[in-house]
Amino acid sequence: MADPAMKASELVKWFGEGEAKTYAVRDVSFEAYFGEMLFIEGPSGSGKTTLLSMISGILRPNSGAMLVENRDIWSLSSDQLADFRLNTVGFVFQDYHLFPRLTTVENVAIPLILKKVEWNAAMDTSMRYLEIVGLKQRAHLAPVKLSGGEQQRVAIARAIASSPDILIFDEPTASLDGDTGRKIVDFVKKNILTEKRCIIIVTHDSRIFEYADRIMKMADGKIIGLEKGGSREE
Repeated sequence: MADPAMKASELVKWFGEGEAKTYAVRDVSFEAYFGEMLFIEGPSGSGKTTLLSMISGILRPNSGAMLVENRDIWSLSSDQLADFRLNTVGFVFQDYHLFPRLTTVENVAIPLILKKVEWNAAMDTSMRYLEIVGLKQRAHLAPVKLSGGEQQRVAIARAIASSPDILIFDEPTASLDGDTGRKIVDFVKKNILTEKRCIIIVTHDSRIFEYADRIMKMADGKIIGLEKGGSREE
């Protein structure tokens, strides 16, 4: 089997000390591969968001190792870690995190501007990604003028604008109705997932499980199961 896109080894994260010490993630190990859509599911408080933060270079674990493309990201310097977050990982947040005072195309251009791409070139590139997600005609509207599904697609365009190898979604359907949510995930699988990209989706939405290649189940900060994806009954 090919080398994994990411490999977590015995990740542990706790908050507080002494009697107030609480474990959010306990000894979590897993691998995710290029060309794969891996779902992480579990109830609120199961450790999903904390795990996401550790594998994406946002939150440092108390122990364990996190290899991304065979690099231990938590051994990187601050500058190297910032470069990793900007260039290797794309993050689509649950509430989109679009800037209301910017147009759609300007929102998509943010990671390119951070990479010091010249303004006109950034706008041209952003328009190409908006075309990919079917929103080129909405490029000059403010986010408030877009539907929830359209805002989600803008967030996807922004996340892929810097061509990340790994794309992470945090509850992508939480703010969408069932039909729109399925359309978004179907679009991502058909148009965004490639053999050179790994997509990780954190969700508790059983309506989209059929799109997963594998489903990793979490509870109480631990992995309690790993299943093949596809349609299944609850």
